[in-house]
Amino acid sequence: MPLLDEKTQTQEFIETEEKYGAHNYHPLDVVIERAQGCWVYDVEGKKYLDCLAAYSAVNQGHCHPKILEAMLQQAHKVTLTSRAFRNDQLPLLYKELHDLTGFEMALPMNSGAEAVETAVKAARKWGHKVKGIPDSKAEIIVCANNFHGRTVTIVSFSTDEQYRDGFGPFTPGFKIIPYGDAAALRQAITPNTCAFLVEPIQGEAGIVIPPPGFLKEATEICQQNRVLFIADEIQSGLGRTGMLFAYMHEGIRPDAIIVGKALSGGFYPVSAVLASKEVLGVFNPGDHGSTFGGNPLACAVARAALRVLVEEKLPERSAELGTYFLEKLRTLRSPDLKEVRGRGLWIAIELHSEARPYCEALKEEGILCKETHDHVIRIAPPLTITREEIDWAFERIRKVIEKG
Repeated sequence: MPLLDEKTQTQEFIETEEKYGAHNYHPLDVVIERAQGCWVYDVEGKKYLDCLAAYSAVNQGHCHPKILEAMLQQAHKVTLTSRAFRNDQLPLLYKELHDLTGFEMALPMNSGAEAVETAVKAARKWGHKVKGIPDSKAEIIVCANNFHGRTVTIVSFSTDEQYRDGFGPFTPGFKIIPYGDAAALRQAITPNTCAFLVEPIQGEAGIVIPPPGFLKEATEICQQNRVLFIADEIQSGLGRTGMLFAYMHEGIRPDAIIVGKALSGGFYPVSAVLASKEVLGVFNPGDHGSTFGGNPLACAVARAALRVLVEEKLPERSAELGTYFLEKLRTLRSPDLKEVRGRGLWIAIELHSEARPYCEALKEEGILCKETHDHVIRIAPPLTITREEIDWAFERIRKVIEKG
């Protein structure tokens, strides 16, 4: 097909999407047709290095053959039973999650936001039924600049005005403290506090790493006050930061963690809350559920995705290659460059000006990444990336950043 026709096709896809779809995203104008590993290809045949990894949902790389095989095999057997009946994949996923993480129980859902809602419900019910907080008085403490999802309850405790604009009335029962401030956490706790919900590293805020010791001190404060420490590891977990979970960098153990995204390697929406029997044991039949949550297709995909993480040592790769990439990026020199920071293969290039034009320029150089909070370029490739691919990416990033 002539190049002109391909460009016309790209424009037609964009125009159709803009005409018939709600405008709740502002994507880069690249129309992706296929992907493999760390690379994606548009409808014009152009090749790009993916440095977003679907917001860390494809830590294992695009279309990983082992996950694909598991999905296809299960799709030929049974995809959905609902939880009205049992299936032969869910118990195996439960056992494998326990063996990998040490948490006693799991409650599977689909999207990350659903898992956060599940954690909120579990924390409140635990507060009322186990801790003895009066009914409807349970409070959850969260941090400023958090991102935990998009439901009405979740945006109720967001500090980003755009996430809340026009969506009230909001769900009560949340207190907001500055991120990384242990003293503020201690002061905010009351007898009605049931949980502290926190991202070990704030992703959408711009890969914001808390002060050293914050998570450890926060855990101790929660233990002293019988408050659940809940870590949202949807984006930071499953190898992204150089360990299986980001909370492990401080040697702590949360009461519950929330996982999603890379739990399915990008093939299917799978999420879960992992916790002790005391916490998840508060649910009785009929209290909470999901038609698709824990379905056999999802469980088979998640089991394969977890095997790939372990067998290919992807957290270890993230630690090694993240350090290498970060060191190279810290050699960048530009008056517009404010800071380069990160942990593992989760890196932020913070600028003084808007990041969007840089992301558009990087697209032209064959690198796909996305701005967050206006001034930050987030670099988060699949954890299967090689040193040679990092070198290739760095030269193009340097060209764009230092050109300004």
